[in-house]
Amino acid sequence: MMAEPLPPTKLKELKDFITAVGLQPAILHAPQLAFFKDYLLSMGATIPAPPSEAPKKPEEKPQPAPEPQPESTPEPDPESESEESELELDMEGVIEGDNEQPEETGDASMEVTDEMIEASNEKRGEAMAALSNGELESAIKLFTEAMKMNPGSALLHAKRASVYLKMQKPNAAIRDCNIALEINPDSAAAFKFRGRAHRLLGNFEKAAHDLQTACKLDYDEQANEWLKEVTPNAHKIAEHKRKVERRREEKELEAKKERVRKAKQAQEKARKEAEERQAHGGDHEGAPGG
Repeated sequence: MMAEPLPPTKLKELKDFITAVGLQPAILHAPQLAFFKDYLLSMGATIPAPPSEAPKKPEEKPQPAPEPQPESTPEPDPESESEESELELDMEGVIEGDNEQPEETGDASMEVTDEMIEASNEKRGEAMAALSNGELESAIKLFTEAMKMNPGSALLHAKRASVYLKMQKPNAAIRDCNIALEINPDSAAAFKFRGRAHRLLGNFEKAAHDLQTACKLDYDEQANEWLKEVTPNAHKIAEHKRKVERRREEKELEAKKERVRKAKQAQEKARKEAEERQAHGGDHEGAPGG
């Protein structure tokens, strides 16, 4: 038995419906068309998935944080190098430091008898004689023996330091002078010979300070001559340090001014932004339908 044909009106509606489904297949997933979707599936039709069930994009794996780059080594400041090159000193007579360790002479606070002092003075006389004859090694030994009998004598330490100077051993001389000044802080001889030792090592400022002090405590022609010798270099170094310090202070002042300027700019920017936000907020409040 053949089915009766659809009326033209129903046939047109069916054609329109099929056209609409072709243009927008998602309407088949509407609840009221569930019966039709089931029918199509039973006939073996393929129905596109609803929009909510569209295949998801694969999740992006988090990218690892970039490894920190090693800090670049700062290049030397050409200005600092130029400052060093500005300083030209007369290095004539400067020698390399020694590693001589003067022999210990005992505790300076030990009690010394008159007999010990007398024996020490005898050894001191022998040491001075050896020094006059140019026997420097013998003079060192004799002064050391005298110092062991009277270790609290600042003068003996200064005298042995003077022999070390003649032997071109300024570090050993400085050690003896330091002990002498611990015993007697007003030992002009110790300041004199320590100043000379610093001059041989190229420590011109320290040399000038010690030699000036020696001349103030007990004026000495030789100490004054040594002072004149180191004064030009000492003045150059002092002036150089003052110049470097002035430049450093000027840089710090400029940096401070720059920080203040940037802070003012930031404050002004923040103020303008606040005013703009306030103005825009007022416009919105007064706008129709706000």
